[in-house]
Amino acid sequence: MQIILVSRARKLPKTLDLADHRLRWKLFSVTALAVLGCMGAGMALAMLVASPRDRALAEIRDLQQQARQQDAQLGGVRQEAQRSLDALAVKLGQLQAQSTRLNALGERLAEVGKLDDGEFDFDQQPAVGGVEDPGSSAYALPPALDNSISQLASQFDRQQAQLSALQSLLLDARIESNLKPTGMPVPGYISSYFGVRADPFDGRSARHTGIDISTPLGTPVHTVAEGMVTFAGVRQGYGNVVEIDHGNGYMTRYAHNSALVARPGQHVQVGNVVARAGSTGRSTGSHVHFEVWYNGRVVNPLAFVRNHR
Repeated sequence: MQIILVSRARKLPKTLDLADHRLRWKLFSVTALAVLGCMGAGMALAMLVASPRDRALAEIRDLQQQARQQDAQLGGVRQEAQRSLDALAVKLGQLQAQSTRLNALGERLAEVGKLDDGEFDFDQQPAVGGVEDPGSSAYALPPALDNSISQLASQFDRQQAQLSALQSLLLDARIESNLKPTGMPVPGYISSYFGVRADPFDGRSARHTGIDISTPLGTPVHTVAEGMVTFAGVRQGYGNVVEIDHGNGYMTRYAHNSALVARPGQHVQVGNVVARAGSTGRSTGSHVHFEVWYNGRVVNPLAFVRNHR
């Protein structure tokens, strides 16, 4: 089989012999290249047409994946933040409880110390002040909030320990003060002092073991210290007498009473009425004979009377 190619330019015609093996391979190669070229052009055209949409869809899928990952990370951050807030709330609650205890302790100290009203007001914030810094932010938090709260808690603990120690000292001092005889058992004037004196009945020199306080008949006799009534009855020479043991080596005696109010075994506080003034026993008139004993020895009551404010 032959193919004759005739040119319009009146050139000699060309004859292609298809029986030639090399010619057939050339024609096949050209045809294959043409087909591949068409396929490539079609694919390129298809990619040019479809590529923007596919790329957009791919980008959307990537963004969706990133959004899901960020949402998961945000959930973890929320949980961690919630745990931190819960821990912070617990710490703040503990600090608030400590602050309440400190306020109550401070009020007790103010009461025990007999401070003036209004000198310490634990219900109000302490007055503070300072120059405003315009360059600082309004609610700037410290870099390490947890560390700051821990330091504040430690400070509260130290303050509470110090206040507790101060409370113990004040209470011990108050108890010691309450157990020590102080003041006059009745209003009046001292008509006879402690020590050697002339006996009012025979004029002889005699040792007076207390002080006599002149006061009207029936005047309430008050105990000058806290303690336990160990005797309430009649003793020779003393008439109606009340004796009180204060538990710290001190004992007080109130004699010549017209009536006894306290009873043996009764616990009395400072200022309680234990008797009524009178002139029973060896007495020349209405008064109270007041004695102070310390560790089994009688001492001059005048020092304790003068300590009274």
